[in-house]
Amino acid sequence: MSNQRQQKPTLTGQRFKTRKRDEKERFDPSQFQESIVQGLNQTGTDLEAIAKFLDASGAKLDYRRYAETLFDILVAGGMLAPGGTLSDDVTCTDVCLFKAQENMETMQAYAQLFNKLIRRYKYLEKGFEEEIKKLLLFLKGFTESERNKLAMVTGILLANGNLSAAILISLYNENLVKEGVSASFAVKLFKSWLSEKDISSLANSLRKVGMDNRLMELFPPNKRSCEHFSKYFTDAGLKELSDFARNQQSIGARKELQKELQEQMSRGEPLKDIIAYVQEEIKKNNISEQIMIGRIWSSVMSCVEWNKKEELVTEQAIKHLKQYSPLLKAFTSQGLSELTLLLKIQEYCYDNIHFMKAFQKIVVLLYKADVLSEEAILKWYNEACLAKGKSIFLEQMKKFVEWLKNAEEESESEEEEAD
Repeated sequence: MSNQRQQKPTLTGQRFKTRKRDEKERFDPSQFQESIVQGLNQTGTDLEAIAKFLDASGAKLDYRRYAETLFDILVAGGMLAPGGTLSDDVTCTDVCLFKAQENMETMQAYAQLFNKLIRRYKYLEKGFEEEIKKLLLFLKGFTESERNKLAMVTGILLANGNLSAAILISLYNENLVKEGVSASFAVKLFKSWLSEKDISSLANSLRKVGMDNRLMELFPPNKRSCEHFSKYFTDAGLKELSDFARNQQSIGARKELQKELQEQMSRGEPLKDIIAYVQEEIKKNNISEQIMIGRIWSSVMSCVEWNKKEELVTEQAIKHLKQYSPLLKAFTSQGLSELTLLLKIQEYCYDNIHFMKAFQKIVVLLYKADVLSEEAILKWYNEACLAKGKSIFLEQMKKFVEWLKNAEEESESEEEEAD
């Protein structure tokens, strides 16, 4: 037994001796590069044949260690120096993305080549994403045609979920943005993306990585306006993206407005100052009164800590809303705005169970404060009531609505007698 244990180490030495040449090729960077370049040159431009060569080479070459070298060659034809230029001291190949024809069909074939390689050698996934991030930072070092090809392939891979949209963070590099490289590259990339998938797919991908609200940052600070963005992307044939960004900007502005409103209320700012601020925001961001009254209602109801007891919360709500009724009144000048507010109140009372019994008292208070008109309440009651808690709220309002109708009839008969 002891003899057998002593003999074990000698096996390793013998094994390395027979594979010395293979190991040099496998672990030496220049040998690795020579092997890939030579193989590509021998295979030629047929991408099916290249895919087979890369598949077979992965069994004997260390793709895991030299992922960056591998992708540099497949994209640019050789190793890239910092800044994006090709290193002079090594052999290069013309069989690469940058030397391919600049058309969608060829770029789709290259995207498929990268996808096949990464599916076959799953561990290359992270290395490929890092490579694309690096290439985006090197954009200034590439020709316009090279940038276009990279944009098209990246757009196709993003559209098909082969890359995460998080790689686009590289486009926010200050120098690329400043010189307009980021915006022009993004146009090509998004065009390519939208040729594969629709705008909702693109929007969802951007949302997942928090970039749906950052598209304006592709432009220098002095050009970050809705107008400039809209014109730039619309002129480039990307109106869908332009509309999406405008919508996102509007949503962002509304969220900021609501946050500021709540802070002003928490500080106890005078209502006239809050009203002036809201009027300015409506004008600046072109927000409709209907959208604004919804934001105001949400802010008013969010700036207080509500009692958890049903019998106490109604009293608290009436007191609170009495205080803010002039603010609500200022932005319900249209019948549609009044109806919007009524629907928001219904929704709120349904979603917050402690408020279920408070609905009627809130509506009556706002009627007496001239925030809600008789016409709006009757329209809500007869045809516009939401499905949420409909039977409960209609029952609560039944007597008040009857009173309104009787008052209306009395008023009409008085007018007739006067005539």
